[in-house]
Amino acid sequence: MPNDRRPIYIFDTTLRDGEQSPGASLTPEEKLDIARQLERLHVDVIEAGFPASSPGEMRAVDMIAREIRGPVICGLSRMLPTDIDACRQALEKARKKRLHVFLATSQIHRQYKLKKDKREILGMVSKNICSARKDFEQIEFSPEDASRTEPKFLAEVVRAAMEAGATSVNIPDTVGYAVPREFSELIHFLIKKNPALGKKIILSVHCHNDLGMAVANSLAAVLAGANQVECTINGIGERAGNASLEEIVMAIDTRKDFVGCRTGIRLKEIMKSSRLVSSLTGMVVQPNKAIVGRNAFSHESGIHQDGVLKKRQTYEIMDPKRIGWVGNQLLLGKLSGRHAFLERVKKLGFSLSSADLDRAFKRFKDLADKKKYVFDEDIESILENDMAKFPMAWKLESMKVHCETSKQPHALIRLSHENQRFEAESDGTGPVDACYKAVEKIVKSGGRLAHYGIQSITSGIDAQGEVIVKLQVGSNEVTGRGTSTDIIEASVKAYLFALNKIAARFMSGPSVQSSL
Repeated sequence: MPNDRRPIYIFDTTLRDGEQSPGASLTPEEKLDIARQLERLHVDVIEAGFPASSPGEMRAVDMIAREIRGPVICGLSRMLPTDIDACRQALEKARKKRLHVFLATSQIHRQYKLKKDKREILGMVSKNICSARKDFEQIEFSPEDASRTEPKFLAEVVRAAMEAGATSVNIPDTVGYAVPREFSELIHFLIKKNPALGKKIILSVHCHNDLGMAVANSLAAVLAGANQVECTINGIGERAGNASLEEIVMAIDTRKDFVGCRTGIRLKEIMKSSRLVSSLTGMVVQPNKAIVGRNAFSHESGIHQDGVLKKRQTYEIMDPKRIGWVGNQLLLGKLSGRHAFLERVKKLGFSLSSADLDRAFKRFKDLADKKKYVFDEDIESILENDMAKFPMAWKLESMKVHCETSKQPHALIRLSHENQRFEAESDGTGPVDACYKAVEKIVKSGGRLAHYGIQSITSGIDAQGEVIVKLQVGSNEVTGRGTSTDIIEASVKAYLFALNKIAARFMSGPSVQSSL
């Protein structure tokens, strides 16, 4: 990688802002799994969470800080001494750590949310950043809702943060209000007023996608002089999401002739990162999503197919292999042995303990008995979807579903819980509804199904179906996932996954969320 191109730091906030997507709640163990993958992806900064928001968040950030040694580990904090102290505790064992403090600066936030004037805002920024310097060498400051803040006052707040000791300044387009030209002009203005930005002081941007311009705004800011971009895998996040890491990275790489910048991202880890985040959050990647969508490198048109066969670059501006795209590679079947399975697991980039390998191989054999060929995507599903990092207290023992066109579907469900077995049956408007009603007769969670979705993992009549559900239990919404060649069985597994996940979440305590 030539050194004459300006380096752009990638600040990944999948585990903080990304997790705030409704229904995308992660357990501390799942967060650690994603953090390990982000380290392999070679992001510069991992925003691990918001430690003051809940005991579970505190534990997750602490776990990540203790294990992840490459990237800087960052914790989010309001401009409050108690929040800053929570970050100090959670990040105590981090090899490289950063405090990220934010305070709203726009007129609408000052007037209606904070009920503070400009002078009070400046005082809070100076006081709290100065105080935090004794515990943190790296401090990032974000003026929340910066894109709707008066530019002159924004420049004044930024200067106050820098003088108090901030080593990074982040300019968030919190509600996705900006357009590229406007955002570029704002970055130019801030650099003009504070020339150290983008040089001695890291100048970062954090863009939301409410108007579909998060990536465009981020790239406009980079061209204007920003040298850090805050983004998430698959672009997940509050409301319409955040700027997509894979889109920003590949735009910088593909158009290096124009952008003149570089990142340190290991491109071959992009697809695996996307699939892992999708699997653990339950947020399905849309087929036409740039870079990582199922159709991103597909060609239906005969003219396009002919061109690609003759010269790939006629209709593909990126080589899919560079981002780790392997496609539907036919590999294993029911006669394949443990060694062949292990080799394929390693090639896909997974490292398993002996116990996890035993469980995964058993699942592989069970699946191979149901379908003729097992594809890479099937193996990834086994390794990612079926090996939850929290206790699976409720387990499906057996199910029997009866359907006739002239009668209501009827389901008989048998579950186990802590070595006890339970059985219930119910009718329903459909087979899935009947199964869920039978499950509820046993578990009595009072859950309400907020979303149900299904997609095929691979092609063919014997393909596995992956079911994603969102379950509302009280004020909590969680995502569950299940896979099987039988979509009814996958549906029950997804429902039980959500129930087990919410039980684990309750053990972590309530949370407070914030978005920049």
